[in-house]
Amino acid sequence: MLINCAAYQGGRKLADLSPERPEELAEYLERPDCFLWVALRDPAPGELEPWRRLFDLHPLAVEDAVKGQQRPKVEEYGDALFAVMRLADWVAADVSLGEVAVFCGPKYVLSVRSGSKLHFLGVRERCEREPELLAHGPGFVLYALMDAVVDRYFPIVDLLEAELEEIEQSIFMRGAQRDNIQRLYELKRRLMKLRRAVAPMVEMLLKLHGGRTPPLCARTGEYFRDVADHVARIHAAIESVRETVATAIQANLSMVAIEDSDVTKRLAAWAGIFAVATAFAGIWGMNFEHMPELKKAWGYQAALGLITTVCAFLWWRFRRAGWL
Repeated sequence: MLINCAAYQGGRKLADLSPERPEELAEYLERPDCFLWVALRDPAPGELEPWRRLFDLHPLAVEDAVKGQQRPKVEEYGDALFAVMRLADWVAADVSLGEVAVFCGPKYVLSVRSGSKLHFLGVRERCEREPELLAHGPGFVLYALMDAVVDRYFPIVDLLEAELEEIEQSIFMRGAQRDNIQRLYELKRRLMKLRRAVAPMVEMLLKLHGGRTPPLCARTGEYFRDVADHVARIHAAIESVRETVATAIQANLSMVAIEDSDVTKRLAAWAGIFAVATAFAGIWGMNFEHMPELKKAWGYQAALGLITTVCAFLWWRFRRAGWL
């Protein structure tokens, strides 16, 4: 469950800590300009209780973190923040969504990751390499976590755009419409999954850098503004791909209609040709004694020749009209 637990002061790491020694954790919390950064993965409901008592976490926020499947959001509880984000990963040619809940207070950062194999070890290493920024405290750590989550959306958007371009190249290929419509709807489904993770973050980040910002983020507003810009770009790219997918679906359906129309034209043309032949044969096949050319030796050949000539003429006309 526990990935990491460390104490930081003035932007520098003091020590790795163990939750089995709560008195040591409390000691570091009492130091000035010191905070704890704790990372958990897939905790059981009762395993968050010691941290709730240590950091005085709000019960409603803890309940949301335990239940999971929350909409991306940020909530204020006094001088503390509770943020939920969706982790996106590309697994087996599909968008896989996990979740990370972050409790952030003046003296602590607690991240709870659920349903995802992605980790934030690179985020911790990056922050430790920049002590002058880490000195901003938990607010900067929250920014770094959000930035890492958002940056992982970019490769997935690129993959979805590349797939759309591949489908577009086969839109006007004859016989590929059934496969294209299936691929387009699969692409649309993956886009909707990613959109549900990204769209709420646009509003969520406005609370952290625009208007009245929480005191915890007062020194890092420009950093959250940068994350908000990235989210806006990703959201715009997703909306652009969605619109293109909708257009591609309409174009694909139009191609299906055109192909059906071509088939109908061919069937109608051949039906017209055979109808003429049937009409001639039906007329000469009537049991009347006095019919033109009935007693002639060459009457049968003449009738076949006339039928063949008329059918050939109709075939030529339909061919010229593009029906055959």
